[in-house]
Amino acid sequence: MKTPSSLEGLINALRCLPGVGPKSAQRMAFHLLQRDKPGAARLAAALDQALSKIRHCERCNSYAEDAVCELCSSPRRDAALLCVVETPADLLMIEQAQCYQGLYFVLMGALSPLDGIGPKEIHLDRLIRRATDGVVCEVILATNFTVEGEATAHHVGELLRQRGLRVSRIARGLPVGGELEYVDSGTLAQAVAERREV
Repeated sequence: MKTPSSLEGLINALRCLPGVGPKSAQRMAFHLLQRDKPGAARLAAALDQALSKIRHCERCNSYAEDAVCELCSSPRRDAALLCVVETPADLLMIEQAQCYQGLYFVLMGALSPLDGIGPKEIHLDRLIRRATDGVVCEVILATNFTVEGEATAHHVGELLRQRGLRVSRIARGLPVGGELEYVDSGTLAQAVAERREV
């Protein structure tokens, strides 16, 4: 039996989600059509609304409904601190930790020449304009500790230091509550290398 083209289209559309393969997409499509048509309608409406209303904040490049997001327009944030992250999800994690009161810039990725992601794709020109606005005193690089994240942090750090900015990098090490015997050797080695006086 041939699958109806509209069902095939739904299955293929669901496959664009990360971690969703053909079988998962098929299960999701069948679930939405068989068991949760109101949920499918809400999903379609929410996607349509998000696609029409969400844009990039002019200052931090994260997602916003207005030209400038709530964080960037808040007078309570320390405008002298600028934290550079790879994704809006990274920004949310730092916000949830309640450990930082400055502003952000979201790269929307990391340098990866093999994947065709260069300085233009991660908006380095906008970051440099933002960091050199005369208000920012320190830029905190909070990219991931992957090969791409490290390369991005190094490249961005060099560009900003050349412009006279103070640049720092978030530390690596043991998780809070972690026990040494259960920590991988790379993390332990990094924690020892980045030790500090007490």
